[in-house]
Formats: sequence, structure tokens, C-alpha cells
Amino acid sequence: MRKNHLSPELEGEILSNFRIPSGEYTLVPYGSGHINDTLLAGNGKGDRYIFQRINNNIFQDVPALMGNILRVTEFLQDSVRKNGGDPRRESLTVIRTVDNAPYYQDREGGYWRAYLFVEDTVCRDRAETAEEFAQSGEAFGRFQKLLADFPADSLAETIPDFHNTPKRFEAFLDAIQKDPLGRKKEVEREIEFLLARREDMSRLTEALRKGELPLRVTHNDTKLNNVLLDRETLRGICVIDLDTVMPGLSVNDFGDSIRFGASTAPEDEQDLSKVEMSLSLFRAYAEGFLRGCDGRLTENEYACLPLGAKTMTMECGMRFLTDYLLGDTYFKTHRPGQNLDRCRTQLKLVADMEGKWAEMERIISECRG
Repeated sequence: MRKNHLSPELEGEILSNFRIPSGEYTLVPYGSGHINDTLLAGNGKGDRYIFQRINNNIFQDVPALMGNILRVTEFLQDSVRKNGGDPRRESLTVIRTVDNAPYYQDREGGYWRAYLFVEDTVCRDRAETAEEFAQSGEAFGRFQKLLADFPADSLAETIPDFHNTPKRFEAFLDAIQKDPLGRKKEVEREIEFLLARREDMSRLTEALRKGELPLRVTHNDTKLNNVLLDRETLRGICVIDLDTVMPGLSVNDFGDSIRFGASTAPEDEQDLSKVEMSLSLFRAYAEGFLRGCDGRLTENEYACLPLGAKTMTMECGMRFLTDYLLGDTYFKTHRPGQNLDRCRTQLKLVADMEGKWAEMERIISECRG
């Protein structure tokens, strides 16, 4: 068992300040997240909780962050209850502090939150089957359905302009101009690829501005490992990691899942011949997502689902290239050129999507039934 690196005094302080049953708890590191410090607390009597030290270097407004999460989880639980489900398994449950707050600040200045542990579930970093990918799609689609009546514009932006693609494009242009390490000459082809798609960068934000797409509560990190699957049935039952829940576009949530989950190769694959967007995985996810949405999307949202996939993939590739030009200061890298390899896989996926556009649109039409 890995040690949690908390002093006994700090451990006792944290445990005593949340509303959990009394008893002797053991805290051990849990999960594979890279942003927050996550611990599993158990007392040997069946009571288990997730404790997280919030990374307030990234999420600098903790009250706003936790205000979003508390309101969304309470709304979700009410919606699940109305639909005959189990709110303690189908939504995260925030454990309040003894002072009835959704987070606690310790003596060292750290911010902590606690959730009820969702028992008998598994979490995958990559789908082992197309059905698991479909189940993650259904879970994120159901997330849209259950929150369809939530006032999205009332949520705080925990990371401002997170999926503002035109603003990301401006940052990209600025990085090209500055070129502090002289790397631009290595990546002229990648730069030209993105510049040629300048107009595509703003199509979704323009549709939102014109009222052609509705503002939704969006997750903004729709990877498979943010869905808990039932251990026995492998059904997607609970969406987790709500730090980036913000106002946004449903098609972007759909698109980010496709970008990551429908690719046939790792994100930093160097052999681009291995990289394509699998139409079978696209179909699996689309079937699950639309089944979960259960008719709550608008006609324009259905029509823009392929564009969501392309936009999120372009945006991600552009961000990798921007970081490469600026010296790899944002995304963690483990070897030279990794951000450039990441960029190239995303651009290969964009080109592959463009070649499969008619099939993508046909699949969406067929999945609607």
C-alpha cells in the first residue's frame, strides 16, 4: 500500500472536519489522476470515501469550483431520483464539512473535498471493447439529458475560455510570431494545415453567439476514465471528475470523446500510418451518446456533432503545437518532441475525419433512428 504522505496530525484534522461516521480510518493514494491528490479513506466497517486535495494552482477560485460541483451534483441526484435511479450510484455525492461547507481549508492552506465512494465500479483508461466506449458515450449523453433543464449560464467558468477555439487560435498566431526557440521552421507544414482551417475554428462559437446552438452544462473532459462502469455489467453509471463542469456546447463534449477514444493510436504516436479515426468506434460512441441524450438535443446539435469532433481535435492539435513553439511549458512531456508528435496525431485525425465526413454524418443520422 502506498503511503499518503500526510502527517498524522493533518490526516486527523481532515478526517475530523467532514461529516463521516466516526471510526479509525486508513487513507491510501487512489486512482491515476495528475491534477489533484486523491486518497481513499476506509474504516474497515464498509464506510469508504474519496478525499481530494484540490490543486488550487490550476483551480484558483475554489469556492466557485465547489459551488459549481455542489449545485450540479444536487441537481443530478434529484434528476436521477425522478427517473427512478439510485442517486448515490449514478451521481457523485459531496460530503459536507462539519460547518456545512462543500470544502475544507487545512492549517497548511490546502483545500480538501470529500465524496461518497461509489462501490462495485471499475474505471478504464482505454476502452477494452467497443461496448465499453459506447457505455461511456451513454453516460455522457445521460449527463446531458439529466442536466438539460439546469441554467448553464449560472455556472462559473472554472477555467475561462477553456474551449474558446478562436481564442486558442489567437494564442497560436502569437506563438508563431514570437517563436522564442526558433522552432517555427521545423513545423511549417503543421502551421499551414491549421492556418488553412482558420474559418473552421470559429464555426461553433459563431453558432452559439447567433443562438443556433444552446448553451449547455458541459463536462469538458469526456474521456473514458471519467466514467465509472458497473463492475458486473460494465454499464456506464456515473460521470466523475467534475472540476471542469462549465457552460459550454454539447457537441464539444461529444467531440472530445471522439478525438481521444476513436483514435486507433496513442496520442503521441510517431508512426502516423497507424493513426486514423475508427468509424466503428465513432458509431459505437454515437449510438451510446444519443441513446443517453434521449432526444434532448436540438436539430442543430445533431447536425454539428461531426463538427464538434473536428473542432476539438483541431483545437487540441493547435494547443500542442503552440506549446511546442513556446518551449513545452504547459503540457508535461517525457521526451523531446513529444508535443510535436501529439500535434501531428491530432492533425492526422482531422484530415482523416475530413475524408470520412459523409460517413460520419450518415452514422449520426442512422443513430438518431
